[in-house]
Amino acid sequence: MKCETCREALSARLDGETEPAPPEVVDRHVAGCAACRSWLSRAERLHRTLLLRPAPPVPDLTAVILERTPAPPSEGWPARIALALVAIAQLGLAFAQLLGVEDHTAGHGTESLIGHLSHESSAWNLAVGVGLGWAAFRTKAASGQLPALTGFVALLLALSAGDLVTGQVTAGRVLTHGLVVAGLLLLYVVNRQHRLRNRPSPATTADHPGSHSAETGHETGEAPERPRQHRGFRRPASRHVA
Repeated sequence: MKCETCREALSARLDGETEPAPPEVVDRHVAGCAACRSWLSRAERLHRTLLLRPAPPVPDLTAVILERTPAPPSEGWPARIALALVAIAQLGLAFAQLLGVEDHTAGHGTESLIGHLSHESSAWNLAVGVGLGWAAFRTKAASGQLPALTGFVALLLALSAGDLVTGQVTAGRVLTHGLVVAGLLLLYVVNRQHRLRNRPSPATTADHPGSHSAETGHETGEAPERPRQHRGFRRPASRHVA
């Protein structure tokens, strides 16, 4: 038996592991090899030292860590529930408008045009209600609805104010647009809460490509090798990648 194999078996024996060689063969080698007996003696002393040495005292930092750890952001359920209720009310308004409009498909006069415009308005109200409900369920979808809904509400408020001043509509009719205004405000709140929940941690920010830690190596201080940039159009490997 070689000394390397014997010492590997002795190390496994000290650690309580399975020896790679029969124990009687290892003992017979140790009995006839002074170098391995000396190595075993030193290994046993080191093993006893490591087992009997007490752990160094350390301070209890639990309270300090908990105090400095920021509280996790809330899920924003009140705003999401309010947005869902506004979406349900908006859907109810759209269905009521659809069911209350008479069908004037026989003629092509003013009544038919008014009926068609009412159908378009109902379809838009229905789409807004579906969008608000989806944003309450999937908060990341709120940001995609903000540009279109903001432009619609801004123009709607301006036109409604002009119609109210000229007496073309009543104040009660204008107040029915309060649902979409409330939905827009709640959409901004839900979007902000979603961004706060998904804000990168300081550790992630430190590894951002624009930070110093990503520009240079943590230990060597050398700039890491940048990946090659493929010029031109790269065909995606699958529709999922696309």
